Amino acid sequence: MTDPVIRALSASDAHLFDALPDPLGAREGHRRTRFRPDWKRVALRDGEVVARGAWWGGPDDAEPVNINWFDVAEGEEEAGAELLRSAPWKVELEINLPGGWREESALRAAAEARFAAARAAGYELLVERFLYRWTPERGLPERPGRLRFSAEPDDAVFFDVLRRIHSATLDAHALRAVEEGGLDQAAREELDFFHWCPSPREWWQIAHTPEGEPAGIHIPAHNPSGPTIGFIGVVPEQRGRGYAYDLLAECTHFLVEQGAEFITGSTDRANFPMAANFARAGFPVVRERMNFLPASRAA
Repeated sequence: MTDPVIRALSASDAHLFDALPDPLGAREGHRRTRFRPDWKRVALRDGEVVARGAWWGGPDDAEPVNINWFDVAEGEEEAGAELLRSAPWKVELEINLPGGWREESALRAAAEARFAAARAAGYELLVERFLYRWTPERGLPERPGRLRFSAEPDDAVFFDVLRRIHSATLDAHALRAVEEGGLDQAAREELDFFHWCPSPREWWQIAHTPEGEPAGIHIPAHNPSGPTIGFIGVVPEQRGRGYAYDLLAECTHFLVEQGAEFITGSTDRANFPMAANFARAGFPVVRERMNFLPASRAA
């Protein structure tokens, strides 16, 4: 067996990326995603594509922010690992999977081959996540009417609230940021992401109780693939009252009022309270995601 040849693609040979079967339905999951041809890479063995990866970022990004399409052919885990190892960008890897993939042997085998290739390349699992998609036939969630919502133009206010939210969080990405650089880093990463989104800054909202106390924030957003629940967070002293659902309902209504015909969302699989809120608000799980970090970031 010959060694694999790793090849970066261009507009002229981008068709090679489509030469590999798609048992996990990544193509359907990425039907709205726009990939740059020069951020796609393939591994070829004897001229046949045996692994592929698509690095992704926003239209104005100089470098990719993650890998969100990664496939390997059966028995080609090492070729997939070399594809990742040889890439010039060491960024987070997202492996998107159909719901219920663990229960179907063929899907489970295809998923585990990708996990094995990622680990062989030095990536470590950070978190498993649920991916949601609301559509109008689900109906709008009822607004409980318990909180008052208002825009807040001062980033410093959001920064303070985010620090408080992340002082007691179940979110794996936030926990990693806190471990690396404290609450300031976790809050800053959230703000940087919200500013990166192409949706208006004026959409960000703070929620207050009838007594005027801050309860939390919600960030209705658009990412490059469409409208999404950017962030839902309740400050620690207001937890236990079910306010996360109020925030999610308001965020959903807000996006629909801005013309959204669908809304995506996500939460960590282990965040049972937020998963229950998404279910209650009419957001079905449509896919799952495994997030891996390169060794340099996972250490």
